[in-house]
Amino acid sequence: MSAGDGAGDWGFAYGGAPARGRIRVAAEDFFVEERLDFVPSGDGEHAFVYLEKRDANSDWVAGRLAALAGVPRRDVGFAGRKDRHAVTRQWFSIGLAGRAEPDWTQLAGEGITLLEATRNARKLRRGALAGNRFVIRVREVDGDPGALTALLQRLAAEGMPNLFGLQRFGRDGANLEGARRLLTDPRCRVDRQRRELFLSAARSLLFNRVLDRRLADGSWNRALPGDALMLDGRHSFFVAEALDATLEQRVATLELHPSGPLCGRGGSPAQGPARAHEEAALQD
Repeated sequence: MSAGDGAGDWGFAYGGAPARGRIRVAAEDFFVEERLDFVPSGDGEHAFVYLEKRDANSDWVAGRLAALAGVPRRDVGFAGRKDRHAVTRQWFSIGLAGRAEPDWTQLAGEGITLLEATRNARKLRRGALAGNRFVIRVREVDGDPGALTALLQRLAAEGMPNLFGLQRFGRDGANLEGARRLLTDPRCRVDRQRRELFLSAARSLLFNRVLDRRLADGSWNRALPGDALMLDGRHSFFVAEALDATLEQRVATLELHPSGPLCGRGGSPAQGPARAHEEAALQD
């Protein structure tokens, strides 16, 4: 399991890119705005701060918040890691039971801007997201503008294969190499943060392998019997043991989406042909 193990060597849904360009030339070229799936209550022992950060990763910011508040790092929560070489806006929670709230604007000199501060009764947990909004600037575009516009319209109408990108696997596949050591060497010991990062990379690689197989046979955007179908914009799913015209239409209109496994505890919920497809992709 390494960068040479196919990470990044995936198929295309629509025949490849009609244009090329440069992204992330400057941090401002990649803007991310986080949206929680709930509204903080406004009271409670956890401070909730909405921050804009530039050229800083989420774990580093969490450490700075903990230091400013005088609390252990484990008392700081966030819903998901955000890109470092970017301008990102995201929420953090800081447990302040019995402590005075610090002046969060003291972090302004470190590329961190306070946008909003409130309170909530519970810590912010991983995955508590409605989604992320992206604004991405592509520079030095070289290609056919008409073909690019047509492809963007097709993506909007027909969807896209949601592969995990190379960033998930680390520079030169370092996160995958870490996962290989963690899973094969009983003497390998890493801290909790790196363990989560390595296991996430391994799960992402396996997900990509299943999706790549479905790209190859053209089933990535249509349901197979036994698929776990995700409801658009929600975290819930159901298993379609049998297909009918109504289900197939809901998939075609992007109301439902075929899903793939994120391997871990327990087995895949997929059944029948969809389960067999997954097992064939992952058998090695």
